[in-house]
Amino acid sequence: MEIDGKIALVTGAGAAGTGRAIARALAEKGATVAVNDLDEEGGPRTVELIEADGGTAGFVRADVTREDEIRAAIRFAVDTFGGLDILVNNAGGTAWPHFPEAPVEHWSRTLDLNLRGPMLAIQHALPEMRKRGEGAIVNISSVAGIGWRPHSSPEYAVAKAGLTRLTATLAPLAESDGIRVNCIVPNWIETLEVLTELEAMTPEERAGVPKVMTKPEEIAALAVELVENEELAGRVFIWWTAREPRAVPLDDLPGD
Repeated sequence: MEIDGKIALVTGAGAAGTGRAIARALAEKGATVAVNDLDEEGGPRTVELIEADGGTAGFVRADVTREDEIRAAIRFAVDTFGGLDILVNNAGGTAWPHFPEAPVEHWSRTLDLNLRGPMLAIQHALPEMRKRGEGAIVNISSVAGIGWRPHSSPEYAVAKAGLTRLTATLAPLAESDGIRVNCIVPNWIETLEVLTELEAMTPEERAGVPKVMTKPEEIAALAVELVENEELAGRVFIWWTAREPRAVPLDDLPGD
């Protein structure tokens, strides 16, 4: 897909991290970007950065765990900019405490944020993309959802595993509707939030963190590639920072 002239919605794009990097990368390619976040300072800041680079963007505050607000974010893109061609489901995360110690309503929100929210966004974006004759969706998952090892946040791992599997199941949309769905599965990304988390870790905990972490701009570049490359649909790419910063198709990885 030619990105220039297209309209994109990027969720969780307010912080100085992956979402903002993706929004800026799409804008640099000529897309008009609807920047979504709950952060009413960070979201407008992303817009300012895009506009300072000569791009076009607008901020829409919406909680992706709420269906009415997801629909409103999509409506914002359509009403403000004229349609929707690209959706990046980047919003995600997990907050302490975790399952099974956490209350049901707490861990349920993590499931909603990381899986149900992207599913709702895709479902409500599809009709708008069909009107345009094509579309590209990129889901941002996590290596937490890959393999069989334990994880400190089971609800987060399960949700990200679901998002990865969801991507593959939606591959037929490319043939039936011209809408391609792909997924990026990052490991550790060097953001302020992650660096702060590292400072709070014990030496033993830090030993399991890759010495070379992925830059948000690297994930953004891959997201742009997945939007542009019309031969890719239903693919899941793991950014394997544990050994070297490269993306490999999930199909090519050995079992854990």
